Amino acid sequence: MKNLPEAHLNKMKEMLSQEDYQIYLHGINDNYYRGIRINTLKCTAEKAKTLLPFELKETPFCENGFYIPFETQGLGNLPLHRAGGFYSQEPSAMSAVKVLDVQKGDRVLDLCAAPGGKSTQIAAALGGTGLLWSNEIVKSRANILLSNIERMGIPNAVVSSCRPDRLCEALAGCFDKVLVDAPCSGEGMFRRDDTAVSEWSAEHSLSCAERQLAILGSAADALREGGELVYSTCTFSREENEGVVEKFLETHHDFELVDCGVSFGRRALQKAVRILPADGGEGHFAAKLRKRGELEFNNYGQAYAGETPQLKAAFRMYDELFKDRPFGSALEITGDKILILPEIQPVPIFVNGSSKKGAERQLNGALRGTGILRAGLLFGEIKKNRIEPCHALFMAAKKEQLRSYVELSDGDERLERFFRGEEIEVDDSLRGFTAVLYEGITVGFGKAVGGVLKNRYPKGLRAV
Repeated sequence: MKNLPEAHLNKMKEMLSQEDYQIYLHGINDNYYRGIRINTLKCTAEKAKTLLPFELKETPFCENGFYIPFETQGLGNLPLHRAGGFYSQEPSAMSAVKVLDVQKGDRVLDLCAAPGGKSTQIAAALGGTGLLWSNEIVKSRANILLSNIERMGIPNAVVSSCRPDRLCEALAGCFDKVLVDAPCSGEGMFRRDDTAVSEWSAEHSLSCAERQLAILGSAADALREGGELVYSTCTFSREENEGVVEKFLETHHDFELVDCGVSFGRRALQKAVRILPADGGEGHFAAKLRKRGELEFNNYGQAYAGETPQLKAAFRMYDELFKDRPFGSALEITGDKILILPEIQPVPIFVNGSSKKGAERQLNGALRGTGILRAGLLFGEIKKNRIEPCHALFMAAKKEQLRSYVELSDGDERLERFFRGEEIEVDDSLRGFTAVLYEGITVGFGKAVGGVLKNRYPKGLRAV
């Protein structure tokens, strides 16, 4: 029997009916829910079902979210995972983005984004349109976030590591939608993480509530009039959930609580939603807040590319590798890196040579100090007098956008060799940089020479 803190049990007893409290007690030692979410930027749910070696059962929290068998092992080694075809995610954690109701073309800020489950879900809803800005204050976790953004093939994201107050001040009024999945006491992780149980205390819960209120106040600054903000946690605590929302509304009279518009879970504050294990997920809370005013057209900033010799060479390579420049034409050189910037920016971004001849890249003053790790898609690196394309570039590409590729299927021994970083045999007709596809989904690339593909799969990702 899991030994839960008495103070936590008393709070749950106060919050739940006697029947629901008994259900909670009896279920706390059951197996926790496990799930995956199909990344529709790279794969359909129907295709995933044919490629995965286990049964998928739909969750109520997300159209492309599925329960998987508890005993499933080795998810990270599956080719579809390496291809970015799915994200391993606790099912009820998918609920907050469903409540956010992201639409194509939206500019969305995920303020507390690591490790990336909700950011990659937002990106799938955007479908390559609009802008996703994903922020994580802890630099090591922000790098994990960036790795997941790359694996899932997201071309239109900015990843930063910045304090929420600083970032939201710099990006005041820039976003149509904001998600605050706030750090919390983690009561929704009790079934799957004994450390969450041992580290819980009533005092920690109250300190979390103070921090959450401060983050939510910062997030409000980044939202446009008429925009919507979702506040979520993976805890059951009233102080961290209803209490934070109520205190926020007391001081932010330009915001109103609106209905979450979902049928799963149970009501909280009449319009918010709480999910308990009995509702099919480990535990989540979400409240939707709207900033009063009209959501009017905004003159989005654009990224402008210059015409330096190195940029001209990059554009030539771009056209050699892909059809019709699928990620836009806003190329930027910063140091030895070449980026394709998202075509929609919170403020204008000027690139080499565009604002004045020979100028270095100039960020609008408001963006200085926001800890940007990556803006857009990493195209390649300049090495001596050549350009080497990058793994992230190919991971964002679809089969129909590629000029050169080799297709590998389940059972093809070359696939595992490729994931180990080895050379593989390819058709003699292939020349130059060539994408590698697993069942039509890009997993990486190499350089084809004389019937051999010289591997460019990143060393840090290789199978051992």
